[in-house]
Amino acid sequence: MATFFPGESHTFSEYLLVPGYSSSQCIPNNVSLKTPLTRFKRGEKPAITLNIPMVSAIMQSVSGVDMGVALATEGGLSFIYGSQSAESEAAMVKAVKDHKAGFVQSDSTLTPDMTMEQVIELKEKTGHSTMPVTDDGTPKGKLLGIVTSRDYRPSRDDHQTKVSEFMTPREQLIVGDKNISLKVANDVIWDNKLNALPIVDDNDHLMGIVFRKDYDSHKTNPNELLDGDKRYMVGAGINTRDYAERVPLLIEAGADVLCIDSSEGFSEWQKRTIEWIRANYGEDVKVGAGNVVDAEGFRFLADCGADFIKVGIGGGSICITRETKGIGRGQATATIEVAKARDEYFEETGIYVPICSDGGIVYDHHISLALAMGADFVMLGRYFARFDESPSAKVMVNGTYMKEYWGEGSARARNWGRYDLGGKKSLSFEEGVDSYVPYAGSLKDNIAVTLLKIKSTMCNCGALTIPEFRDKAKLTTVSSTSIVEGGAHDVLLKDKTPYASRVR
Repeated sequence: MATFFPGESHTFSEYLLVPGYSSSQCIPNNVSLKTPLTRFKRGEKPAITLNIPMVSAIMQSVSGVDMGVALATEGGLSFIYGSQSAESEAAMVKAVKDHKAGFVQSDSTLTPDMTMEQVIELKEKTGHSTMPVTDDGTPKGKLLGIVTSRDYRPSRDDHQTKVSEFMTPREQLIVGDKNISLKVANDVIWDNKLNALPIVDDNDHLMGIVFRKDYDSHKTNPNELLDGDKRYMVGAGINTRDYAERVPLLIEAGADVLCIDSSEGFSEWQKRTIEWIRANYGEDVKVGAGNVVDAEGFRFLADCGADFIKVGIGGGSICITRETKGIGRGQATATIEVAKARDEYFEETGIYVPICSDGGIVYDHHISLALAMGADFVMLGRYFARFDESPSAKVMVNGTYMKEYWGEGSARARNWGRYDLGGKKSLSFEEGVDSYVPYAGSLKDNIAVTLLKIKSTMCNCGALTIPEFRDKAKLTTVSSTSIVEGGAHDVLLKDKTPYASRVR
């Protein structure tokens, strides 16, 4: 006879946190959001610790190079999507690892034979007034000079003048070599009263530019997630089919952690994948697994040696697994049960295996609830898909800017490796949709607000760290009526249009 779980499975929206005593020390500035990403033994520290409890989903429409850099800058980690060739994914990983904080690759590069008119047009397009000049016009070409707004006067000079006639030539430039650190580069900028310092390799090819204006911004990113060589940390998704070819390329490219990307992780396929990685790389290569929704699934993957385990099936905004296959569980209930299993496993074995709540996050406060219920960190797709840094296109839909967003189980993604059970290399049916999400601007601006909300909630519960939050949290289920009560009700909302624009 089938096994029946007692009670209903619940979503995050069916819970509220009950505030606890908060001391005068409970202010957002005192809150630490550091959390383990990988397994560790009692008394030891994890190999990788996140500075914020957020990672981006292993999705084509979410996690590319720009997302990898932007999220690591804020203290989180991006998992480059694996539904592409191994070579292409490895190149993306390498691009994130090669991106040096503060070293900007030019998107406004000139050639000597371009005209002032073209310079002005490019400046209007990009907003950048400092433009390197290379032999082939590429950001990695041989540096021949540089043009700034002080080198020409649009109101007086002939707009057909060639760049070669008004640029500052290479021999007059102060440059930094390829091994220069950001600290030394900034010292050179300040000592020589420069606005920008080009960085070149041994053959004088441009590698990047350090700008004076960026100096303060570097100081405002204290949470950057960096490896031992001060490079941004980045993860990569793998599947249970071509891991023998894919994993070596990703490791060579510099991936800090891998994650098996699957809709359901309680399988021999994942065990084989982890065993192969351990046999070839030992414990040096960190790999997460999943997804699971109960204690049995967690223990299976923990025993297999997974470094972290993802929780959640069917809860994603673009996932239709529950509708298509009748498989899944309410995200809150799944998180609570697996967190309990993790704690029991820790007590029994002395090994702590972090869990990641993946899916079901609709509002910012759902992240707080997931952490309170036991998640060490959360994986987000829709949240990050809305930002400039996601790889998808920004489009106008009915007068509103939107970002394209599609699931890895959709026909568009063609990610057979995530769902295939040993059959032909194709999707037999869809488990994800193709959609739009409202465009929200830059990651940095949005994530700052989200993190402040999480910290404020933790303070209301008297907690200054995530483990303390988990221990002190008091949760209550809510009725459908109280959910309505929790929002604005029985009032006529005012027009949010700025007052000045409403008065004529």
